[in-house]
Amino acid sequence: MENPFVFGKAVEGGYFTDRTEDAARLEANLTHGINTILISPRRWGKTSLVKKVAGGLDRADLKVVFIDVFQCKSEYDFYRMFATSVIRQTSSRMEEWVEMAKGFLANISPKLSFGTDPLNDFTLSFEWNPKEDTADSILSLPEKIAERKNVRLVVCLDEFQQVADIQEGVTFQKKMRSVWQHQQRVTYCMFGSKKHLMENIFNDKSMPFYKFGDMMFLRKIATEDWVPFICGKFAATGKTITEAQAARICSLTECLSSYVQHLAWLVWFKAGDMVADRDIDEALEILLEQNSAFFQREVEQMTAFQLNMLRAIADGVTSGFSGKETLRKYRLESSANVQSIRRALIKKDLVYQEGEELCFDDPLLKLWIRRL
Repeated sequence: MENPFVFGKAVEGGYFTDRTEDAARLEANLTHGINTILISPRRWGKTSLVKKVAGGLDRADLKVVFIDVFQCKSEYDFYRMFATSVIRQTSSRMEEWVEMAKGFLANISPKLSFGTDPLNDFTLSFEWNPKEDTADSILSLPEKIAERKNVRLVVCLDEFQQVADIQEGVTFQKKMRSVWQHQQRVTYCMFGSKKHLMENIFNDKSMPFYKFGDMMFLRKIATEDWVPFICGKFAATGKTITEAQAARICSLTECLSSYVQHLAWLVWFKAGDMVADRDIDEALEILLEQNSAFFQREVEQMTAFQLNMLRAIADGVTSGFSGKETLRKYRLESSANVQSIRRALIKKDLVYQEGEELCFDDPLLKLWIRRL
């Protein structure tokens, strides 16, 4: 019998739960031409949400393009990925790929390299000369194709925070904004896994993409929404889990979507017809063990002060780190030192700020830290 839970990739169809309001808002934005930025910590389900909404945009006059920016380490990488993805995903015919590349990008002498399946796969390359017209030609490609085909395009850019690490990143962002803000047939949806970088790109008045679109700050799916989903999946496969046990899975993972599905997957795998509490205990140990090598590497790259602050947060201290008792108990040295530690942990994406409180980005890391 197939395990009814999915983790480690974007979930779709019956594996997707809740996000009803978020999905409705995102769908309204994308169908009405409103650029949208999704911001939340890692593994909260941004990619799954975008793919769910995009999959429902079943209209002849609207096409969706997905681009993963994660591997782009330079402007050239981005432009090559951008042009290849836009051309490939707006047409299904090899002849049209060639026609669009040569017609719209003639000034950069594009070269198409076809893969083992030439009818479905190709990559675009060109001699890189960082002139303004080269960048403009590529960044204008979605609008030109949309005009040619008399459609609207939605361009979804995953891991968009990667543009901040590209050399002369702010200048690069200015180029993108200057072209994209004038496009009438193209809507952009940007999202990424590093919350602090995404907020810096889109929420800082000094940055080019400030107020580029509607900013959606995703929240975790609540326990009361997860519980019937988990119980229903177990029941559909002939197994029984109580609501209290399902709620415990949510509590241990702090409702972080990827971990809820992963822990539920392990519990389902271990359990017989009826889930026992020890099944959850053992599944949690497996999940912690699977992540222990990664957590150990993280700790090895920390300073002693950074680890001490993580110990404090793991113990439930989420604010007031400059208090005398907290400084003494967790050996944080001084109030000034606390601020630098806080910034470093946020930059490493180990914690994020929720109001006045610091929260672990990874709830399993918090459980692991408690055991050190």
